[in-house]
Amino acid sequence: MQPRFVIVPAVPIEKESFRIASRYYAATVSGGFDIYDNLAKERLKPSYPSRTDAQMQCERMNNKLEMR
Repeated sequence: MQPRFVIVPAVPIEKESFRIASRYYAATVSGGFDIYDNLAKERLKPSYPSRTDAQMQCERMNNKLEMR
């Protein structure tokens, strides 16, 4: 069975953008990691800066569901 909460990469954050000829380019930085709710089909906030922080919170949330 798939767990309800899983870790997904966060959307990259645009740092700067520039134009060369007719194209635009954007420099991005990692947005960290989000927790995705498979039941509600949505990303939960807040985002976590490291995968280990997100993993700990995700396990906590999944364990709460198992305790019920």
